[in-house]
Amino acid sequence: MFSSVLIANRGEIALRIARSCRELGVRVIMIHSTADRDSPALRLADQRVQIGPAAARRSYLYPPAILEAALSTGAQAVHPGYGFLSEDADFAEMCESKGLVFIGPSPSVIASLGDKTQARNLAAAAGLPVLPGSPRPLQSGPEAKEVADTIGYPVIIKAVAGGGGRGMAVVRDPRDFPRAFAETRANAQAVFGDARVFVEKYVEHARHIEVQVLGDLHGGLVSLGERDCTVQRRRQKLIEESPAPGLPAELVGRIREAAVALARRVGYVSAGTFEFLVDDAGGFFFIEANCRVQVEHPVTEMVTGVDVVREQLLIAAGRPLSFRQEDVELRGVAIECRVNTEDPRRGFLPTPGVVEHFVPPGGPFTRVDTHGADGVTIGAEYDSLLAKVIVWAPDRDQAIARMARALSEFQVTGRGIRTTIGFLLDVLADPRFRDARHTTSLADLMVTTRS
Repeated sequence: MFSSVLIANRGEIALRIARSCRELGVRVIMIHSTADRDSPALRLADQRVQIGPAAARRSYLYPPAILEAALSTGAQAVHPGYGFLSEDADFAEMCESKGLVFIGPSPSVIASLGDKTQARNLAAAAGLPVLPGSPRPLQSGPEAKEVADTIGYPVIIKAVAGGGGRGMAVVRDPRDFPRAFAETRANAQAVFGDARVFVEKYVEHARHIEVQVLGDLHGGLVSLGERDCTVQRRRQKLIEESPAPGLPAELVGRIREAAVALARRVGYVSAGTFEFLVDDAGGFFFIEANCRVQVEHPVTEMVTGVDVVREQLLIAAGRPLSFRQEDVELRGVAIECRVNTEDPRRGFLPTPGVVEHFVPPGGPFTRVDTHGADGVTIGAEYDSLLAKVIVWAPDRDQAIARMARALSEFQVTGRGIRTTIGFLLDVLADPRFRDARHTTSLADLMVTTRS
């Protein structure tokens, strides 16, 4: 095992990684920007390194500063968490060139799965169903519109390098396509530094299902079951649960098998997630892979008893998986709600400010992953995720009731601060969610109804 790991991230995920490191006896080195120098996450660091100003492109997205911090502190490995440089193949390669272990898949796997058109083609070659769409990036508006017209509307335009629900546009009317194509390309360039986009059939009334996998350096590969991530706003997840409710066991089994087949085909190592859409006819389609630990990994941890981050660390250190597929058993139901500092009544607009009163919930089988505390400043520079509330119960009805209770206990107030807590409670109470009849359009429909 490594003697020291540098955590190239911030907030709740930095704190989460630090906890697993400490349990393994690994020295924790945390980087931080000037905006994060008083972050509660830093309290678990054995050593802190300030790497730049608040702007992410000059700190958490600036490889030279991160690599210098790792080398100067004697770190043996770098854990990128999620977001920032976690799926940057060039950064992973830079780490390796400096003798640092990048805790994640190989640069070549990140590059192939991080490119959404390449990932689609790999999935199709592995026998996975994919949605009708362009097998390569589309350079011109007329070329892209020809593809869209052939597929049939609605379609979705996606950034090849996109992620986290960004870099996408749904087009239902052919007349809107040229404008949407130009805007998506511009946004992709601004956000990801890569203007390439492709077109895919858009599935209305879909369920979003993803499969967590772990692969080691010795050919070991397991699925830790599936998560339902259907409740989303602007195609970004709000509520996740495991197992996926209301789907036939046979369908879920095929989705899990498809994820493992693709992971095995590319030689996947570390923790990863393979994502699918399920349509209202019961068909499923591969949409993308995430070469990192997911925000929602605690849901899987709660139903399997597997510490996903600990396994990442052990795998990166060369250890084989200590269990086989037949040892994995999903018990009960876990639900996670993301508490973001956003105003649902204003289109989930971020609400930066200072937290003056922060009291997270407790109680049986209730977990809160957060970097929040009294006096913490929520800046506009970073993601608006403040906390993740995760509950476990023997069945889904009890899990929903437990989550509603936990959220109702959560107290977050402060100058300028608004949160998604009230909206999450509304979703939990909605009959469509409770009966597992919800689709990816639920949150948008609820926002329209409330406004």
